[in-house]
Amino acid sequence: QVELVVSGGRLVQAGDSLRLSCVASGFTSSARTMAWFRQAPGKEREFAAALLWSTNLTYYEDIVEGRFTISRDDAKNTVYLQMNSLKPEDTAVYYCAAMHGSYIGYSLDEYSYWSQGTQVTVSA
Repeated sequence: QVELVVSGGRLVQAGDSLRLSCVASGFTSSARTMAWFRQAPGKEREFAAALLWSTNLTYYEDIVEGRFTISRDDAKNTVYLQMNSLKPEDTAVYYCAAMHGSYIGYSLDEYSYWSQGTQVTVSA
């Protein structure tokens, strides 16, 4: 059974950096896609970034590209989201998601596995 465990969310100030971690267990193949979504209060959950495990290719939503970086540690079965130059509008609950296969999905219903959320709060 695939399990995703996230950590790293906390209160920070505008301009700060923060790194979120997502540890995956239960995968038996490198044919997988890992992604980060976020949900701000009163808004729908939205795509932020994704990584194709087999090729290490990465993709970003326009609103975070240039500030956020998704990466992996294959030995630790961990995917990271490095967030720099954080803004108050980045305040949200962040989720890690995964699917079997090797394609990029931008909708939450394309992902089979989800972590619990981790709260990131950016003060002005």
